[in-house]
Amino acid sequence: MGIFEKFKIGFKRSASNIASGLKEIIVKKEIDDTTLDKIEEFLIGSDVGIDAASEIKSIIAQKKIDPKNDPVKEVFEILNNYILELMKPLEKKDFFLKKEKTNIILVSGVNGVGKTTTIGKLGKIFIQNNNKVLFSACDTFRAAAIDQLEEWANRVDAKIVKSDPGSDPASVAFKAMEIAQSQNINQVIVDTAGRLQNKKNLMDELKKIGNVIKKSDETAPHEVILVLDATSGQNIINQLEEFNKLLPITGIIMTKLDGTAKGGILIAISKKYKVPIVGLGLGEKEDDLQIFEAEKFASAFTQVN
Repeated sequence: MGIFEKFKIGFKRSASNIASGLKEIIVKKEIDDTTLDKIEEFLIGSDVGIDAASEIKSIIAQKKIDPKNDPVKEVFEILNNYILELMKPLEKKDFFLKKEKTNIILVSGVNGVGKTTTIGKLGKIFIQNNNKVLFSACDTFRAAAIDQLEEWANRVDAKIVKSDPGSDPASVAFKAMEIAQSQNINQVIVDTAGRLQNKKNLMDELKKIGNVIKKSDETAPHEVILVLDATSGQNIINQLEEFNKLLPITGIIMTKLDGTAKGGILIAISKKYKVPIVGLGLGEKEDDLQIFEAEKFASAFTQVN
């Protein structure tokens, strides 16, 4: 199964809800002000966000839709083009390319978003692109996170640095840096804790990890990736803002898009924050992390093609 097919299957519920919702709203050939308001309200309810929904409404209002054409299809094409224009600049395909020097990636996200699983999938893609990969198990607060990361390391043939539960996360990161530099490993993926309910401890932890890494490479970390769960809806906005206060986010990965009927949250985030999008998680299998491509996302979300 190709990437586009996986996208279409993954977004089937979102696309189905959007399609059926618009068909219920657009019952006349002409789209009047009342219909425009209903379209805007519907898009907001689909987690597309107020700003994006308002812009889409304005574009529909300005375009003279030919009564001979299917107005629902034309609205979908407007939505498709809007997504493409908004999200094409946010592609981050070079993220997965082979790096000549040691590249340090900090991965954050609240517990339960699929962070550790996502790191495993990232590792597989990196290895497929001829990178040497080292996982650093710095989420020492949870023994399950360490064990799970080790399972993924074995599965994708990556190396791993770990310590006992409760150990100092920064010491694990420091050890990872030493190993990476001595063994010419060019991708180090650091699994960090996600306990937002205790922000001070989390902030101190992340700052300490960052400081330790900088002792070996003052340009590190080179990437700070935030993993978000699409089923969390508007809570995603709060997570992004809170983690961005701790360390500036350089990219996001959205997970669990195979099971949500509200994939529009990614559009809302793109409009509000313009954060690069690394990939989308469409399932639990090793190959279910898809490198983000705006065109495929737009087509699958709207099911235009």
